[in-house]
Amino acid sequence: MLDVRRMQVLRAVVTSGSVTAAAANLGYTPSAVSQQIAALEKEAGIELLERFGRGVRPTAAGRLLTEHAAVIGRQVAEAETALADLRAGRTGRVAIRYFPTAGADLVAPALARFRTEHPGVRVDLRIADGARDEEADLTLVVGPRNAPGDGLRLVHLVDDPYRAVLPKGHPLADRRVLDLAGLADEPWVGSERPGPCLDAVLEACAAAGFTPDIAVECEEYATAQGFVAAGLGISLIPLMGLGSRHPNVVVRRVRGPEPVRSIHAAVRESSLTLPAVRALLTALQEA
Repeated sequence: MLDVRRMQVLRAVVTSGSVTAAAANLGYTPSAVSQQIAALEKEAGIELLERFGRGVRPTAAGRLLTEHAAVIGRQVAEAETALADLRAGRTGRVAIRYFPTAGADLVAPALARFRTEHPGVRVDLRIADGARDEEADLTLVVGPRNAPGDGLRLVHLVDDPYRAVLPKGHPLADRRVLDLAGLADEPWVGSERPGPCLDAVLEACAAAGFTPDIAVECEEYATAQGFVAAGLGISLIPLMGLGSRHPNVVVRRVRGPEPVRSIHAAVRESSLTLPAVRALLTALQEA
């Protein structure tokens, strides 16, 4: 296999026309340059330089390797420039995974700011499917109880409180704040699928001394509001999930305790070395 560094030494000799001049340009001794050329000729299995006057000139094989060395030199320079741009956050790609209700209130404003500050960085934005995506630099998650796994760091972004959603005309609708225990005897419209979001609701209810009676199961916030509006029960829905409110429901704060889901960014440790990823994380924290 040909040594790329020795090819660059050959290129310096051919460009300057002599071993002595190449050594001066490279900061080597003439003997060191001669040794590098000899080693490269041994690797190539053919003579690369021949005597010409007081200097040297390339053989056909020497010209061939010199041309390739020039191409490699340009490519290395381009790679160094691209790497510098990546380190500075001017270019690159950031892969983000998020869950739908975090999109409008959290991801959209953060991404708008990020694109203004880092127009050269390409963003790969997709909805998370529940499984860990090895390509993702940053994934939005809700309150994981366990460590996120090797190579990941959890960064807290925001706490998203739940609100009670009642049908208009409900006896409790005229109160601005509701005690969670006061909803114990109500039929409930379940708004969450099993997981950390549902756990936050069930744990708050347990702290208030009851287990909710789920009359209607639903795993989508807009649909849950429709069931509530139809008088089939009350529901708890996180504030971020109430972006589009049904006209026939009322939304009230809850206390004693207030259920809250904690939203985090699970970030790859290796990605945190990239300025673009750190800038995106900052934008999410400030959104």
